[in-house]
Amino acid sequence: MDRDERERRAAQAGPVAARLADQGVVGVALTWVDNSGITRMKAVPVDRLANAAAWGVGASPVFDAFATDDSIITGRCAGGPVGDLRLLPDLNRITALAAQPGWAWAPADRYTQDGTPHPQDARDVTRRAVARLAEAGLTAKAAIEVEWTLGRGGDDFVPATRGPAYGFTRLVEHSDYLADLLTALHEQGIAVEQIHPEYAAGQYELSVAADDPVGAADTFVLVRETIRALSADRGLRASFSPKVVADGVGNGGHVHLSVWRGADNLHHGGDGPCGMTDAAESFAAGILHRLPALLAVGAPSVASYLRLVPGHWAAPYQACGHENRETALRLITGSQGDEGRAANLEVKVLDQSANPYLCIAGLIFAGLAGLAERSRLPALVDVDPAGLTVDERARRGIRALPGTLAEATDAFETDAVLGPAFGPELAATLVDLRRAEIARFAGSSPAEIVAALRWVF
Repeated sequence: MDRDERERRAAQAGPVAARLADQGVVGVALTWVDNSGITRMKAVPVDRLANAAAWGVGASPVFDAFATDDSIITGRCAGGPVGDLRLLPDLNRITALAAQPGWAWAPADRYTQDGTPHPQDARDVTRRAVARLAEAGLTAKAAIEVEWTLGRGGDDFVPATRGPAYGFTRLVEHSDYLADLLTALHEQGIAVEQIHPEYAAGQYELSVAADDPVGAADTFVLVRETIRALSADRGLRASFSPKVVADGVGNGGHVHLSVWRGADNLHHGGDGPCGMTDAAESFAAGILHRLPALLAVGAPSVASYLRLVPGHWAAPYQACGHENRETALRLITGSQGDEGRAANLEVKVLDQSANPYLCIAGLIFAGLAGLAERSRLPALVDVDPAGLTVDERARRGIRALPGTLAEATDAFETDAVLGPAFGPELAATLVDLRRAEIARFAGSSPAEIVAALRWVF
């Protein structure tokens, strides 16, 4: 980044800071998501925004090595006390926070002091994935569903509502809270498509409109932190953990993804499964093929594997189906007449302990490998795989996905595509962190794992 670019950024920040100050903003939180899926931040007074935009805010690279308990691992490419990075706010995404008066938010890019992107910066990894997709003449749209479980406070979990699953009672009990959430998200420019009670006690789900991959991950961070802030303001506590109660249904973080050529959605109008074009099918097949390795990125917590069990609509089988919520890859076609807009892939095995940028980037890298290999999907599965016998699953080529974080990490470490795509420093740090998390919980019971991670995500 040269001096002209820094001066341009400072000039752009001036009017932004003035607008925020007129809205009563006094501080701007700069956030990034670390390799353990935790949103970290530093902040500047609004009158320092121009300086931060030009020169960044200092932050140690040690954050790459933070584990979920805030311990710092000594990894192969992260974990030491030496060095410094600069956090540069994305001025195009700065948002005054409706649920936190006086504050604004901006996702930050992490640069080295010489002005180049940090090799472990997750937003930059996603941009690289998008650039590689563009080289193939394609773009992508994505969105991440947000599920959360609302508790009454305290370290133990007491559901804030005991109304029936999907029941209107849950709206009645928290109608003001949910209305305020919709209002806050609207004021922050988030296009909400639906909101509803979910299955588990105290659980809700919110879906947003699709965006470009980086924008989709940014939106996920903003939505989740808005929910957290509104909940805390009412004496409630929101958990986004894969498991909130050891024997209950957990929170997913399903990713919806579609690839486009110009204005054409390639998941519609073709001769492949569910009307997919050849390119969309190959992209989907690449993701399906690499799901075991992708779990180390998209389901990176020990708690994730307490969720990925049959019968919980967590889809723990490496299979693909049309509107099948118990296959890891669900092909969505949309209503008749709306397919060109709505058709997409839903990857159901992912959860919110993941870094959303790395999660989406990993899916794109896997899809690109499928394109390069001209991969094809196996026969679609139209039943719950758990209801088939072991022999029937074997005959149909349906395999169980990794049942532990250790198995997923092994798959990631040996994968020929994902590690090189992420880069050696980031790939090594992800493996080191996953191994440390596995060691931390060795011998722990499901209840102990859930209690330790319930309020982390």
